[in-house]
Amino acid sequence: MHKQDTIFASPMKSVEDFTFDEAVADVFPDMIKRSVPGYQTIVHTIGELASRYVKRDTRVYDLGCSLGAASLSVARATAQTPCSIIAIDSSAAMVERCNRTIRAFALPNPIEVEQKLAQDADIDNASMVVMNFTLQFITPQDRLALLKSIYAGLNPGGIMVLSEKVSHPTMQGNELLIDLHHQFKRDNGYSELEVSQKRAALEKVMLTDSFEVHQARLLEAGFSDVVKWYQCYNFMSLVAIKGDDNE
Repeated sequence: MHKQDTIFASPMKSVEDFTFDEAVADVFPDMIKRSVPGYQTIVHTIGELASRYVKRDTRVYDLGCSLGAASLSVARATAQTPCSIIAIDSSAAMVERCNRTIRAFALPNPIEVEQKLAQDADIDNASMVVMNFTLQFITPQDRLALLKSIYAGLNPGGIMVLSEKVSHPTMQGNELLIDLHHQFKRDNGYSELEVSQKRAALEKVMLTDSFEVHQARLLEAGFSDVVKWYQCYNFMSLVAIKGDDNE
């Protein structure tokens, strides 16, 4: 049974910037379920994409793996395709719990968990790279360089799955999506105080882009196609495809 997220349930004199610390790691499954619409659909589809794109004796990188949900989805979906899965997260608390979670399963493909920044990952011989709600926490000026590094480490025909909270280009549309998301959180039991305090905690550390900005950046990094396959409110997931050599 997962612990309930009550981190922002009591009034705070000063709301600190959001960090993936022990307290967050302890309630992360409940937090994600109640905060991110379609999260389970996205994780499941990451496995579906892995079954299509992951090649034998290649690597899959899960950058910002948190508790390893995407890595486990990939591992299960590639049971008949020997590969290496590298799960990376900068949070010591997340890495510790991710290792604990992985040890509870008998997996057909191994998952190696590393504590480091996504920007420091050495991507090589990859058929798939996953960033599931990770890029939004990376400094905007570092994002293109990271995507170029991912593109360089992907094999031809490989994919990157990028899931992000996004902003809408117009103020009116953006406010509508924010309001719908906040109602989603209220419907999942969060109070007005919790919604407000968490929004304040994330304001300076989660800097979102529009889909159009993501698309342009991925194309600039070298990807030949960007496919938005999922969106609910201001949450989306897309697949960026690296062209084959013969294209």
